[in-house]
Amino acid sequence: MRTRDLAAVVTVAVAVYLVLLAGRAVELLRADDPVAVGLGAGVLILPVLGVWILVATWRSGLQIQRLTRRLDEEGGLPDTSDLPRRPSGRVDREAADEWFERWRAEVEADPHDWRGWYRLAVAYDIAGDRRRARTTMRKAVELEATETRAR
Repeated sequence: MRTRDLAAVVTVAVAVYLVLLAGRAVELLRADDPVAVGLGAGVLILPVLGVWILVATWRSGLQIQRLTRRLDEEGGLPDTSDLPRRPSGRVDREAADEWFERWRAEVEADPHDWRGWYRLAVAYDIAGDRRRARTTMRKAVELEATETRAR
């Protein structure tokens, strides 16, 4: 199963859960007990928040996928196939750090190029720093959108 298909299945499952949760919230809101109504109002926040998270996650994923396609068409996707790996499949830490420095230097040389930020995000991910990888990828998406609008 492809990653996108799996994401769609999980999204449908979460959506069903959110609908069921919203149904419970409505039942509580219809109750005569003020405590139940208050609880229903609180529970109703969860599906609203869940929908917002689903939309934001899909939007981000589609933006990153667009950048990936564009960079692939340009022949600029970073290649990690030659990096030494541990038995677990993860890239060796020293090799990841060395590879990271290469892409950090690229961003420092041209901080307005989204391609460098994209590759740096991949380097953060390879190094195991997911938080910085997400932040850096958001920067790449932002810079690419600015570049696209300027055309």
